[in-house]
Amino acid sequence: MSDKAPDATLARRLLTLAGLLLVAINLRPALTSVAPILDPIGRGLSLGAAGQSVLTTLPVLCLGLAAPLAPRLAARFGPERAVLGVLIGLTAALGLRPFLGTSGLFVGTALAGGCIGIMGVLLPGLVKRDFPTQIGLMTGLYTMMLNLGAAGAAGVTEPLRLAFDQAWQPALAFWLVPAVIAIVAWIAQLRGTARPARTVHRGHGVYRSALAWQVTVFMGLQSSLAYIVFGWLPTMLADRGMAPVAAGVALSVSILLQVSTALAVPWLATRLPRQRAVLVGVVLVTLCGLAGCFYAPLGWVWVSVVVLGLGQGGSFAMALTLLALRAPDAASAAELSGMAQGVGYVMAALGPFAVGLIHDLAGGWGPVGILLALIGAGAMLAGLGAGRDRQLGDRPAGR
Repeated sequence: MSDKAPDATLARRLLTLAGLLLVAINLRPALTSVAPILDPIGRGLSLGAAGQSVLTTLPVLCLGLAAPLAPRLAARFGPERAVLGVLIGLTAALGLRPFLGTSGLFVGTALAGGCIGIMGVLLPGLVKRDFPTQIGLMTGLYTMMLNLGAAGAAGVTEPLRLAFDQAWQPALAFWLVPAVIAIVAWIAQLRGTARPARTVHRGHGVYRSALAWQVTVFMGLQSSLAYIVFGWLPTMLADRGMAPVAAGVALSVSILLQVSTALAVPWLATRLPRQRAVLVGVVLVTLCGLAGCFYAPLGWVWVSVVVLGLGQGGSFAMALTLLALRAPDAASAAELSGMAQGVGYVMAALGPFAVGLIHDLAGGWGPVGILLALIGAGAMLAGLGAGRDRQLGDRPAGR
């Protein structure tokens, strides 16, 4: 009996780990699959620059608007069952949005963004609850899988379009396949768990915490840089003279390289009493990569996307790590996650939209660099506050 219990516990943890990682791989393809084929979508549906800007901004906005629903769904159904229901909704949105015309594409993209926003809030709370002593490692693995999904969609969607006789609809719908696999794995780890008693969702006052706002602003601004890259990097590189397939591969390479720092940076940061230097450092590396992509000679693009990927992998992984480090328990982590991703992704959505607007008004990409620099400076300032050795509810020193 005593031998079987540890085996059962280990098997349960392995199933939970597999489920978490397979869900995580689905948190970006709905977004990064659009940018490499944005021009064919625009031509096929007669979308101008404004419509394309909205298409790249809409899912990020819906990530933020839907995120506050996550704690309420978790309280009503339990976090595991809430993830399953939302994952099914994401699968339906991915399968239907390419085939329902212009309105269907926008509605499906909005629904996909909302589903991703809810799951993005729920998963860090599950990590805090189920792997409390392995937060750095688990956050790194979670971010690694998220990046793999993002990179795969960015690099494979345009070749898929070419393989499907230049039809963008099946290339976009292809990304329901990993979602179906995740549903199967999630059901497997869900079996045998008791349905939790329904609870009443109560806030923890995070919106009154300066620390929570610093974490939120860092999350939002580093995400804004990320979604600018997801939404516009292939188009910008193509405008500079790269072939469309190569531009999509450049985005894919950048995202794929995030895996290394997504694993290494949280592991290092969780061993330090403060994370200020780490947070500022990863944003600086990100800005250097962006500057190279936008302004360096085209021959330096591949070096620049490497630097960009290393910076963004570390910055996003640190944003997720802060959700666990600054929360004293799983409930607080879920509440902070809801705030940081809810408010943060609404902030982030403004970035891609502003890039499209500035590009159209200026007739080029040069002035966009000023916006990127301002966003990066704001992220570093927020990181100086969020990187302090404090948790929600701590009293300031001297009180």
